[in-house]
Amino acid sequence: MKITILGSGNIGSAMVAGLLRAGFAPEDISLTDISQDSLASFASQGVRTMQNNAEAVKNANMAVLCVKPFLIHDIIREILPSLPADALIVSVAAGISLDQLTLYAGKRPLFRAIPNTAMSVCQSMTCIAASDNADASHLDAVLSLFSSVGKTMLIDESLMNAATVLASCGTAFALRYLRAAMIAGVETGFRPSAAQTLIAQTVLGAATLVAETGNHPEVEIDKVTTPKGITIKGLNEMEHAGFSSAVMRGIRASCEVMH
Repeated sequence: MKITILGSGNIGSAMVAGLLRAGFAPEDISLTDISQDSLASFASQGVRTMQNNAEAVKNANMAVLCVKPFLIHDIIREILPSLPADALIVSVAAGISLDQLTLYAGKRPLFRAIPNTAMSVCQSMTCIAASDNADASHLDAVLSLFSSVGKTMLIDESLMNAATVLASCGTAFALRYLRAAMIAGVETGFRPSAAQTLIAQTVLGAATLVAETGNHPEVEIDKVTTPKGITIKGLNEMEHAGFSSAVMRGIRASCEVMH
């Protein structure tokens, strides 16, 4: 499959890095950007890089639009004349609906995808919504692509805004906890690099427990929370300071911005 990724910003770059890490042939990946400098590192790895979007999609089986939402219309208008008729279009732009994409691109198979920057290490959570005229083979192709750089979930488009907050913004939310715990680790005597390693692996382990067992977080919390113990003391202090409430309020506030 020939993949053209339009835009080498944070998401576009993360996707290319993840695809290469997953074993995709560099020559099957095209990456565009207006800045040649931002393409240099990928060009050195064998990825086809160019500044001409229309040229980049000529032989593409799938075009992934990794550009800002306000650029989507112009990019689609630019590539449509040279994009193969059977090529799929996937937009990762937040807030651009499938109806809008159809208005811009016509009645071809269209997809919205909300991945996150963990694509670069093949650990993204990507939510995908499909247009009505996308068939099973089209969906399989898109799911297969994004499954190579993490986990995927097919969702109704009505959930896309919430998915953006939970799975994309959620990376930043999780990292803010990680940073706070690192700072506390330094306060308790660890060097910053050691605290980072300790907390990062602990967060990774906790997430893996839930992901692989399917257990509710409280089931795993109960396993390390003993009566009058240090874990429950710490958890209660965090809750008294509004930890869970702050997380929920932050997620709701971000969702409100999406509307």
